[in-house]
Amino acid sequence: MLVLSRKTDERILIGNDVVITVVEIRGDKVRLGINAPVNVPVHREEVAQAIAAEAAREDS
Repeated sequence: MLVLSRKTDERILIGNDVVITVVEIRGDKVRLGINAPVNVPVHREEVAQAIAAEAAREDS
């Protein structure tokens, strides 16, 4: 795992197509803005797990 430190308004680039921007830092929460192509799914982990669980139920 790569661990980076960023300040508000600083960005992280992933490949040529994904940009993550630190929008706000408030206490123990960080707000991120993510720009990615529409064909790249972007989900919070718990949402991705729910989608995978639903897909598994549909396959069985």
